[in-house]
Amino acid sequence: MAELRHYQEFKDILDKYHISSRAQQATKDLRLVLLLAPTSAGKNTIIRRQLKTGGYYFVVSDTTRPPRENDGVMEQNGKEYWFRTEEEMLADLKAGEFLESEIIHNQQVSGISIRELEKAQKEGKIAITDVDIKGVHSVIKAKPDTIVIMLLPPSFEEWQRRFAGRGHMRPDEQKRRLETSRNIFQEGLAQDYYHFVISENIEQSGGIINAIVEGKANPHQGRGRSLIEHLQSSLNDKLASMY
Repeated sequence: MAELRHYQEFKDILDKYHISSRAQQATKDLRLVLLLAPTSAGKNTIIRRQLKTGGYYFVVSDTTRPPRENDGVMEQNGKEYWFRTEEEMLADLKAGEFLESEIIHNQQVSGISIRELEKAQKEGKIAITDVDIKGVHSVIKAKPDTIVIMLLPPSFEEWQRRFAGRGHMRPDEQKRRLETSRNIFQEGLAQDYYHFVISENIEQSGGIINAIVEGKANPHQGRGRSLIEHLQSSLNDKLASMY
């Protein structure tokens, strides 16, 4: 993939980026749910389950990268991403029309457009999407009432079983995904705004997320931290054996 033609301009804007007051007002009453999870924790399965209830709207991110083929099927505009030109995204960033955005590997810019959030609000639905750690920080800064769910596997053994079930993966890719997961666990222990949901059962997990959105008690919160500590310890041992 070619590098960004307007890399420096994107960097300058994002280094001091602020969401516009119009955009802040437009999403003031929106209920937004972000999912952060280690690899193979079931994040996409949970999102699909929530969408089937009819009460959620999946927020499709914008990106400057071109569509690509996945398993013989070409990505579709508005499904995997909204595929946009660098000039289009620069214009919207200058206008403060993104909730968050970032440069990825110096090759593309992706982000959550206010346009998508306004669609969710117009339909009277809860906006939901998945993000990385940096995205969580940016969204919380712009919209502090965002509900951030950290989805956790029920045990290290079950997590590794699911991970192995993803099929063949190069050793360097395995290590990269596990290192990213370690960063996520560290994040869960460092911040106090995460709602922990343990993915033991899809229907149960979806119901707990609904309860959290409605302001009800989270039955998984109490054991979430101790589970993270266990997962992190076991993962550190596994990674040490891979070096």
